[in-house]
Amino acid sequence: MRHLLRPAPLYLLLTYAALSAIPFFPMLLGKRLERPWQVLGIEAVAWVAVWALFKRPAWFHWLLIPAFLALPTELYLFSFYGQSISTHHLGIIAETSPKEALEFLGNTVWLMLAVMAAVIAWWVTSFQAARRTRELDWDDGSRPLSLGLLAIGAALWAYGHEFGVAPRAATTAAVKASASAAKAASGAYTGWKWGPLPHWAALPLEFGAFAQSWPFGITARGVDFYKEHKHLAELGQRNSHFRFGARQGAPDTEPEIVVMVIGESSRFDRWSLNGYARETNPLLGKETNLVTLPDVITSVSATRLSVPVIVSRKPATQSLKDGFAEKSFLTAYREAGFKTWWLSNQISFGEFDTPVSVFAREADVIQFLNLGGFTNNSNFDEILFDPLRRAIADPAPKKLIVLHSLGSHWNYSQRYPKQFDRWQPSLFGIDKPVYSNPALKAQLNNSYDSSILYTDWFLASVIGQLKGSQQRSAMLYVSDHGQTLYDNSCKQAFHGHNTQYEFHVPALVWYSDQYQGRYPAKVEQLRRHGKARLATENMFHTLLDLADIRYADERLEWSFVNPGFKEHKRYVDSYGWSDYDNSTFKGDCREVIDKGTPLKRDK
Repeated sequence: MRHLLRPAPLYLLLTYAALSAIPFFPMLLGKRLERPWQVLGIEAVAWVAVWALFKRPAWFHWLLIPAFLALPTELYLFSFYGQSISTHHLGIIAETSPKEALEFLGNTVWLMLAVMAAVIAWWVTSFQAARRTRELDWDDGSRPLSLGLLAIGAALWAYGHEFGVAPRAATTAAVKASASAAKAASGAYTGWKWGPLPHWAALPLEFGAFAQSWPFGITARGVDFYKEHKHLAELGQRNSHFRFGARQGAPDTEPEIVVMVIGESSRFDRWSLNGYARETNPLLGKETNLVTLPDVITSVSATRLSVPVIVSRKPATQSLKDGFAEKSFLTAYREAGFKTWWLSNQISFGEFDTPVSVFAREADVIQFLNLGGFTNNSNFDEILFDPLRRAIADPAPKKLIVLHSLGSHWNYSQRYPKQFDRWQPSLFGIDKPVYSNPALKAQLNNSYDSSILYTDWFLASVIGQLKGSQQRSAMLYVSDHGQTLYDNSCKQAFHGHNTQYEFHVPALVWYSDQYQGRYPAKVEQLRRHGKARLATENMFHTLLDLADIRYADERLEWSFVNPGFKEHKRYVDSYGWSDYDNSTFKGDCREVIDKGTPLKRDK
């Protein structure tokens, strides 16, 4: 043991211990680490495996380069957002230019560069130590024994991965069903139909825990990113050859800007523009060229399912299906000669986000700016202002800019800065409040209203930028879905509950004086049809009509800025596809119940 205290091996061991301690860094900030003992165990096994396979640190130290290079970003995300690198963050890194990164980091960039320089020096000096020392070579009889045990463990894991793992001994129907499902899914790679691995033989190894570990877990995150990126490419390939054949009806040389703002989790009746008692829209209420749309219905209360209906011609009754054979309005605008932007404060990859990203990839310029996720501290929507300013200043004469905001997504109190925390008591400053706790009803509602107040300021600021450009411009805003908020005696909160509060969403249109001068008939029709029964299905058709974009199989009767507009049947996902306008609203939760027979869901 005395030889391990020599400078070179001691420095190397301390280096590896420090790297392994990275997942536990949040605990220094007073945050809780999930599965700490499992992470620690996985790290120990990973070190044993690498050391046994390569024998000398000098021969495996190169494998640590990704962990060293990722370390500054990992510490940055921990310090500012309370989370580690995810597939979404890897996507941002892959798609962000150095110039954009410098603009985003601001003065923090110098600290990041200093940390990166120190980390590189750390790797170089530790590699030199690894080359000089032979005291850490693993060359005794325990090495082949360890390799044998690792091989057995790998075989057990591979067997369980291929043929499934039997549930714990029990007789419930649920356990029997899970065992049957595991058996049916076995043999995906080999084609063999062997029995599942006994539960007692399964290793306590989870992909999520391995990805959370350090330094080797960073490779798992890279693999996950590769899979997500490949999945995204496959989804995009389905409609890669689709064309609208779109063109502007009467093009001119004057600059023109259309902005589409997709809101998040915003509820119609919490906007003072729509009659709410609290003044949640003090700024938008002063805009003269603004038309509210008081009767807009979204078909389903989930972002990944509702946004495709907003941005494409995907029918509401197909919103539960994965994918769509057509592209979005982004492609139609591009075909008509517009330069397009997708600027998002949401997430780019993941089960709930990839379906939206498929359409975002159609834009000429794509930026995902949310480093914090949804349920933690994250960027406020104002992070979109600088990219919006650059887009407006772009020399392209015709521009479509999509802003995908974080809006009123839970946690509501983390969607706005302190100065917008108007109604008390609130959730502001409470670490990880539980939305399913009715005791927080007052705080939850107050914070939600403050998030609407911030949305008011955000939208007014977007309008302010458009006004400042002195260009022909229009802005359409609509939320993807609403929220249930323990209304009266209702015991439900959040979304996914088939309530009127989640289907009835706020929407509005603003236009500049220059736009009215160019398209007076469209403004007239907008004001004429503003109070009509509308759905998010109308947004695609109206957004194209706002810029007078024509294509062969257009449906102008679905555009509420067109004289040919007609109301259509509005379906919502409530016990099947219910006719919203032929439904009752049950109880204080106002659950949507079709008076007739709902259409069958087709998934």
